[in-house]
Amino acid sequence: MHPAAAPDDLQPLLATCNLQPLPLSSPTKTDTVRINSLPYMYIDTHTHLYSTKFAADRAEMMERVNAAGVALSILPAVDRSSHEAMLQLEQDYPHSTLAMIGLHPVSVKEDFEEELAVVEAYLTQRRWVAIGEIGMDLHWDTSYQAQQEEAFRRQCAWAIAYDLPICIHARKAIDELLEIIDDIDDPKLRGVFHCFTGDVKQATHAVERGFYLGIGGVVTFKNGGLEPVLRELPRERILLETDAPYLAPVPKRGKRNETAYLPFVAEKVAELWETSTEVVARQTNQNAWQLFELDHFVKPECSWASTGVVIN
Repeated sequence: MHPAAAPDDLQPLLATCNLQPLPLSSPTKTDTVRINSLPYMYIDTHTHLYSTKFAADRAEMMERVNAAGVALSILPAVDRSSHEAMLQLEQDYPHSTLAMIGLHPVSVKEDFEEELAVVEAYLTQRRWVAIGEIGMDLHWDTSYQAQQEEAFRRQCAWAIAYDLPICIHARKAIDELLEIIDDIDDPKLRGVFHCFTGDVKQATHAVERGFYLGIGGVVTFKNGGLEPVLRELPRERILLETDAPYLAPVPKRGKRNETAYLPFVAEKVAELWETSTEVVARQTNQNAWQLFELDHFVKPECSWASTGVVIN
């Protein structure tokens, strides 16, 4: 289900929010660096490269992404205050970024219905790599838990209708979200638990429900607690991410995170898997291709086209 235009009742909202279809553009001078000469490349499945925290040096930061061997960066949405910036970045770097659309649980407030209407309108405009990031955050404030659940269920329904994966934000809410997923009980509902920090039991539950686990900087922390998960869960269900500009991995912990730091995450995963970073890159790239169905987005000129390899 990929409607060509927004329903009539959403047209006024499109106009007031200045929503415009933004197809991937032709290459710009900011998207000309290629990294095909490297022996292998990475996919960062969750990074906020459009964040204002990169405003002062975004072009240089994007050059570092290329230099680090990250061929594709997948951009999660937050709310309507940053959708335009996210889509502009995707337009500026059409061969190395792909955008999601969704409402972040921390942005679920009194106006969450308006925010959801914006997401619904965007969904009619084009194909998206996923709906996200969505979910529940019970760390700072639980007063909007009911609204967060409603927003999550609504966006799950859209994901099923549009046959898209979801990207889940689950801060201190993994069990609650797994319970909701169990209740929805639809085999078409699939996705990734971004920045997974749960235990083996929770990870197993998620994988059995058809979900992947996004592994980021936390895996490098001394007390991150992810070693059993990485050692016991199927490698075919692991994705790499940075969540930049947040949660920088060791040895950059405490600094602004960048997608260029993804190799530090891969090195730790390789250590736990007792293998090479090349094996980690190739396996997690294949996993990303499968979950996000990247064959729908790839073009020959994209450097990440060669990341779609088969692992024997």
